[in-house]
Amino acid sequence: MSILLIMLNLAGAVALLLWGVRMVRTGVERGYGPALERLLKESRGGRLQRTVLGMTAAMLLQSGSSVAVLAGGFVASGLISSEAGLALALGADLGSSLIVQVLTLDLAWLVPVLFLAGGTMFLKGTSREIRQGGRILVGIGLVLTSLQLIAVATEPLHGSDAFPAAVAYLGNDPASCFLLGAVFTFAVHSSIATILLVASLTAQQVLTIEPAMAVVLGANLGGALIPVSLTRLAAPAARRVAIGNLLFRASLSVIALVLLEPLLNLLEFVRLRPEQELVLAHVAFNLSVVIVFLPLVDVVQPLLRILVRETPNAARRGDLLALRPSNLDRKVLHTPRLALACATRELLLAGEIVQLMLHPLMALFESGTREHVKEIRFLIVEANLVHADIKEYLVELNRGCMTSADAQRSMELVTYSINLHRVGEIVARNLLKQVETIHAERLSFSKDGTRELAKQHKLLMKNLQLALNVLVSGERESARDLISGKERMRDLELRSRDRHLRRLQEGSVPSVETSDIHLAAIRALREVNSLLASVAYPILAESGELLESRLAEAR
Repeated sequence: MSILLIMLNLAGAVALLLWGVRMVRTGVERGYGPALERLLKESRGGRLQRTVLGMTAAMLLQSGSSVAVLAGGFVASGLISSEAGLALALGADLGSSLIVQVLTLDLAWLVPVLFLAGGTMFLKGTSREIRQGGRILVGIGLVLTSLQLIAVATEPLHGSDAFPAAVAYLGNDPASCFLLGAVFTFAVHSSIATILLVASLTAQQVLTIEPAMAVVLGANLGGALIPVSLTRLAAPAARRVAIGNLLFRASLSVIALVLLEPLLNLLEFVRLRPEQELVLAHVAFNLSVVIVFLPLVDVVQPLLRILVRETPNAARRGDLLALRPSNLDRKVLHTPRLALACATRELLLAGEIVQLMLHPLMALFESGTREHVKEIRFLIVEANLVHADIKEYLVELNRGCMTSADAQRSMELVTYSINLHRVGEIVARNLLKQVETIHAERLSFSKDGTRELAKQHKLLMKNLQLALNVLVSGERESARDLISGKERMRDLELRSRDRHLRRLQEGSVPSVETSDIHLAAIRALREVNSLLASVAYPILAESGELLESRLAEAR
């Protein structure tokens, strides 16, 4: 068989391996991603508990990088501390190595079962979770099949004359193998796929243990580079988690590469097959990273703050919004329809800024810092600037000749821009004041109170997303849903207030201490929701589906 055909077969098997790993990951993300994120976000406990949780999440996702990126996002939002985020990332890498240990077992007999069960679940499943569970099983089956194909594709290499020389060269150049493992892992964005490939090649005696071990060490470095790349545009707090994980893994992988020969000598006492020794060494490496560096996750924080400094105001996320090209094109002011489209796009941006300021509210009540409050206030300033620009642009547009329909649309956009501006004022003057009070006085809501606020906040974020969709689409049924959401929010406020008063009567200490804050917060959330829902009024009024008054007719 020609070398070209061998390489083609091997490339196809590797592509199937990558596809199978991706199918498993996307199946977990689509079917169980929100629950997994909620588990990571709401978990409590020390470093060890966070490490175990990160390990479990990575085993489910088959991706330590995904968990590291999620952890960085939670740190940036103030949901967890930097130390907790780094502990999650360390545990995630250990979890991905344990998955490799499972997948390298002889599970060929399981492949048809996985395909049959997974295909049935995906094609016949009645719920999203069942269908995505089927995707996961099919993905695992593809991974196991690809490993068999790699073995078949590499079989002809044993009779090649040049093959022994190539293996001998790789064995004498561990540094090149190390770099090759790092580059390949970063390119395919999966350390699991790299380790499985190397283990399969080692099992077929295509690679000896020496170069294979160097490639595995490089794969651990490349795997740590992936979240650094994925968070390069994220907030500094998120980037610190990725860079801290990279520092830990890079330092230990380089030390292991220098001590490669004595480490290989230790493996001789294990008396396993070469591919089993390789995977065992991979697990031992990740376990060593946890043992050595988990106690140092807080010690390394000053260094990470030096390496990843808080960006100056001109480079912060809010200012980047201000520095972007404006959607308000004054060259089209003579064409009202185009100008109104420009104003709508800019108003959508204002809505997205409001979304950014409202999203972390519950996290702020639980663990917000002055810096987090400062960032929200910064977003409020940006939203106010966008509102001023929109108002000025539409005033200039109204000086020209417009049809009555265009003039009406212009007025609707101005009104909604004013309402978004008022949302910012409520957040600044009410909600953020309550956050500062609850942390200054070291208070906390009762469990029931927290649950009620979280339920209101969840509905608010859902209605905000729907409001932005209605702003763009003008779709009538969505507008009706938005007004229905307003009624549900009012009901939630009333029930929360009644339950809160009942807890006060029962003498609940947390409820007594946070009474004014709780009542002010639920009222503010309802007011914000009403302002957001106002985008539906013109649509429903035009179709005659909006009552002019709630008052009953006089008899």
